[in-house]
Amino acid sequence: MPDTPAVVATPRSRVRVPLRFHDGYEADAEVVTFHGLADGREHVAVVLGEPGPVPLVRLHSECLTGDVFGSARCDCGPQLREAVERIAERGGVLLYLRQEGRGIGLYNKLDAYALQDEGLDTYEANAALGLPEDARDYTAAAQMLRALGIGELELLSNNPDKADQLRSLGIDVRDRVPTGVFTTAHNVRYLRAKVLQTQHTLPLAALAELNAG
Repeated sequence: MPDTPAVVATPRSRVRVPLRFHDGYEADAEVVTFHGLADGREHVAVVLGEPGPVPLVRLHSECLTGDVFGSARCDCGPQLREAVERIAERGGVLLYLRQEGRGIGLYNKLDAYALQDEGLDTYEANAALGLPEDARDYTAAAQMLRALGIGELELLSNNPDKADQLRSLGIDVRDRVPTGVFTTAHNVRYLRAKVLQTQHTLPLAALAELNAG
């Protein structure tokens, strides 16, 4: 587990960006960039609504195929859309983290997709490529939160590792709030693997029934 970040990140710029999604939903956001992030990547914070003392926060890892092209092989695009609305209503921050493919990169993720087409699950495919099941580190996320003055939060996530890492980095995660369940004919095996391999909080029985069908 990572330790508390030694380097302090600071806000670099803030800009207002009106958001509009394919279904017509709109939200006004402030996008914040940073100096001094530990991994040197261009992560951004999307501030929505009026964050209170314990804001709702989501750590959303970049997914070009899901977020931009609407891929049905994952649930990333619908999770992003849901998170923006829920955070805007409550007040909080979405951290958009440049961690494509759970940190292995876009090309490797697409290579893993090819292996999944041969029958491997999402984690087995990474292992077959000699890559970690999940290479994400949330040190930069903790730096971003501190730079925004956030030391305690409620985390919008089904992934217990995100909460565990943030706590190890000194962020007080008061509660983990589950996201919705967004199934398609193409992502049921992917979602089921998340439950079995990394203990995501998703309804396993329902996913097993859909997978069998």
